[in-house]
Amino acid sequence: MIRFSCFLILIFHISFLIGNAQSTRGLQWEKDGNSYYAIDGNAIVHSRLPSFEQKSIVDTLKLVPKGQDEALKIRSFSFSDDGKKVLIYTNTKKVWRQDTRGDYWVLDLVNNNLKQLGRGRPSSSLMFAKFSPDGKKAAYVSEHNLYVEDLSTNKITQLTKDGTDRLINGTFDWVYEEEFGCRDGFRWSPDGKSIAYWQVDARKIKNFLMINNTDSLYSFVIPVEYPKAGEDPSPCKVGVVNLSTLKTQWMQVPGDSRQHYIPRMEWAANSFELVLEQLNRKQNEAKIFLCNAASGVAKQIYSEKDNAWIDANDELKWINNGKELIWISEKDGWRHIYTIDRNGKEVLITNGSYDIINLEVVDEANGFVYFTASPENATQQYLYRVPLNGDGNLQKISPATQKGTHNYTISPNAQFAIHNFSNIKNERLSEWVDVRSHTSVKTNTPVSNRSSNAPNVEMFQIITEDGITMDGWMVKPRNFDSTKKYPVVFNVYAEPAGLTVRDAAGSANSNLYAGDMAADGYIRISVEGRGTPAPKGAAWRKAIYRNVGIVNIRDQAMAAKKIMQWPFVDTSRIAVFGWSGGGSTTLNLLFQYPEIYKTGIAIAPVPNQLLYDNIYQERYMGLPQENREDYLKGSPITHAKNLRGNLLVIHGTGDDNVHYQGTEMLINELVKHGKQFQMMSYPNRTHGISEGEGTSKHLSELFTAFLRKNCPGGGR
Repeated sequence: MIRFSCFLILIFHISFLIGNAQSTRGLQWEKDGNSYYAIDGNAIVHSRLPSFEQKSIVDTLKLVPKGQDEALKIRSFSFSDDGKKVLIYTNTKKVWRQDTRGDYWVLDLVNNNLKQLGRGRPSSSLMFAKFSPDGKKAAYVSEHNLYVEDLSTNKITQLTKDGTDRLINGTFDWVYEEEFGCRDGFRWSPDGKSIAYWQVDARKIKNFLMINNTDSLYSFVIPVEYPKAGEDPSPCKVGVVNLSTLKTQWMQVPGDSRQHYIPRMEWAANSFELVLEQLNRKQNEAKIFLCNAASGVAKQIYSEKDNAWIDANDELKWINNGKELIWISEKDGWRHIYTIDRNGKEVLITNGSYDIINLEVVDEANGFVYFTASPENATQQYLYRVPLNGDGNLQKISPATQKGTHNYTISPNAQFAIHNFSNIKNERLSEWVDVRSHTSVKTNTPVSNRSSNAPNVEMFQIITEDGITMDGWMVKPRNFDSTKKYPVVFNVYAEPAGLTVRDAAGSANSNLYAGDMAADGYIRISVEGRGTPAPKGAAWRKAIYRNVGIVNIRDQAMAAKKIMQWPFVDTSRIAVFGWSGGGSTTLNLLFQYPEIYKTGIAIAPVPNQLLYDNIYQERYMGLPQENREDYLKGSPITHAKNLRGNLLVIHGTGDDNVHYQGTEMLINELVKHGKQFQMMSYPNRTHGISEGEGTSKHLSELFTAFLRKNCPGGGR
C-alpha cells in the first residue's frame, strides 16, 4: 500500500540531498569505496575522495547517436566491472510506480562507440539491462522475456520464449512489485555463464477492470491482474538458464507454488548455488534454501515462525567469503541482525532491547556492521555500529548533539558517506563525512536553523487510558492564546506501512492545505499508535495482527480523548484526515468514534479490507477463509451507519492500487442508512491523484474549503 505521508517525507529528504549536492545525483560508488560516479547536468563525472578531485568520464557530445542531433538524456547509468563500458538508460516509461521500462545504450569508453541495445525491439521496452561480469555481453527483459546480447557481434539471443502479459519472466506482476518491492527479476552468475530469474504465472489471477470514460468517444477498460484478499497468489518459481544450452533448470523449492512467495533470490556467493527466501502464504513462516543451479535440488538451511507475520528481508548478503549470510529477524522480540552459516548455525550480531531500522553497510575489513537505530527515542534515527562477531557494545556514530534524524549513503568500505541530518524544528545539515570518526570532509549545506516561516512544532508523548504511550507532534496556531479554545486537525495513517510522527524536517508539513493552517488558527496534531513500524519492538508493531481497523483505531481515539482534555482544545471542532491507509483510518474514526471526530477527509481509502490485495492484507489480517469476521470488524464500511459528522471522500477512478470500487460500495452503504456526505472523484487519476493539469491545486483547494467550512479555524 502506498505510504502517502511517509512518501512526502522521503521526497523531501531526496530533494534536500540532490538540491544541495548536485554532483551526487545518480551516485554510484567505485568498488573500493574511495570514489564515485555521478550525473552532472547530462554528463557522468568521477570524483575521488576526500579531495573531491573531479574528472569527466562521459560528456554530452559522446551521447549523440550517429545520424542524430540531440544527445541521449541520462536517466541512470552503470559501468562494466572493468570500467571500459557504460550503460545509459534513457527514454523511460512508468511500469506502475517507477519508470523501469525504457531504452538502453552502450558507450564503449575506449573507442567512444555508442550503440543501442535491443535493436528491433519496441521503443522503451527494455528493462533492467546489465553487463555480464566480463563486460562482453548485456542481458535485459523485453515484453516479459529475457534476452542476452553479444556486444562485439550485436547478436541477440532470446533466452525465454514463453513470456506473455501474464506469464512474466525476469520481472514481476503488480502485487509482487507493490508489496515486496520486487522489480528487477534476474541475476547474472558470477562467472557469466548463466542467469537466474523469476517466473511469475499470473494467468489465473482475475483482472480488475478500471474504466476510462474520458479519453475517447467510447469508454474502454484497463485490466490489472490483481489478487484480492482471499484469492490465491500467482505461482512463482526461480530458474537458471544456461547460456550455452539455452535450457532452464527450475529450482525444486518444496510446497505448493500457489500458497507461498519467493520475495528474495541471489547467487550464493558462487556460480553453482542460489540462495532464496520462501514465505508461506500467511507470511508467518520464513525458510532459506540453498539451491543447486545445475540440478535444481533445494536444501533448507534455516526456518523461523511468528505468531503474526515475518517481513521479507531487504537483501540476501553473503560475508566471510560466502560462508555466512546476513539475516534480519524479530524472533527475540526486537529487529536484530544475525549471521547464518551454510549449515543453518546462527549468531546474533546486535543484542539488546532495541530495533535496527536499516542495515547500512558491512565493513568486513575492520569487523563492523553499521546500521541505523534509535534505542532511546522512536521518533529519531542515528547511525550505530557493533563488531561483526557479535561480541561487543553498541557504539553510536552520529553526533550526540544533533538530536533528530540522520540518513546516510555509505561507501562500500565504510570510509565515506553523505550525511543528512534534520529534525522537526527544521534544523538541517548536509555534508560528506569520514564515517569512522564522523568528521566532516565537506559541507554541502551548513547547519541551518528554523526559518521564520517554518512551523513551530512541539514533540510530545501521551498515555492513553489503556496505558499505551504514544509519540506525537503538535503545531499550535500563530499568536496562540492559552485562554482560548482552538480546533484540532489530526493527520493519520496508523497502519503497518508507514509513520507520521518522526523528528525530521518535513514531518509536520501541511501539504494539502492551501494556506497557512497555523495562521488560520488550527492546532495540527499527529500521534503514532500500535501497529505502525516504529522502532519500539515487535510487540508494538504486531499488536495490530488480525486487528487492523480495531487496535490502531482505538489507540488514535483514546489519544484524541486525552488531548480533548487540554484546556485550549475546542472539543466541538475535532477534524481528521488521511490518505490511503490514512483514509481508511479517517473513515473508521468517524464511524467508530463519532462522539470525538466531527469532520473527516478520507483520500483514496480502503472502506472494505476484503477488496485490497492479498499480500498486504493477508500479511496483517490472516486468510479471510479462516477469519473473515476480523476483516469485517475492521472495515470502515461495517460501521458506516454510525456516521454523524461531516465527511468528504476523495478518490481517483484510475487508482490501480486502492480501487475506486471500495468508495462506490461505501457510497451505497451511506446512502442506505440515509447518511449525508460529500464526495469528489477524479477521473483516471491514480493513487497519488496528481495526473492532469490543475489536479493537485484543485484537490488542495477542495480539502481547504471543506475544512474551513465544517471545522473553522481560530480561537474562541
